[in-house]
Amino acid sequence: MRIITFGTFDVFHVGHVNILERAKSLGTELYVGISSDELNNSKKGRYPIYSQEDRMHIVSALSCVDFVFLEESLELKKDYIQQYQANMLVMGDDWQGKFDDMKLYCEVKYLPRTPSVSTTEIIEVVRHIPSNE
Repeated sequence: MRIITFGTFDVFHVGHVNILERAKSLGTELYVGISSDELNNSKKGRYPIYSQEDRMHIVSALSCVDFVFLEESLELKKDYIQQYQANMLVMGDDWQGKFDDMKLYCEVKYLPRTPSVSTTEIIEVVRHIPSNE
């Protein structure tokens, strides 16, 4: 069974590993769509810390990931699911219900996020560390 998931995967952390490993455990292959820099800016109002090329490289290096591709639009989820012949879409539960319309094309499962781990929170903490200048 081919699993597909999507994310920015910026400032890579244990929460990312957890969700990718759990997604892979639901099937035999894991395909991961990495949000492009432009897509991230349009949905979060900021560019990622790491470039899309670096984020794709990091995620593709994981043993649980079989294939990585660039996600350029949230509106293309159906097309990516069909193009890569995915049997199941897996997303974090922060997206609960938002992709239920994809049930027309594949099974949809929302997995719980790792508690107390968030890229946005990590970035905010780092931004507020005083410099030693």
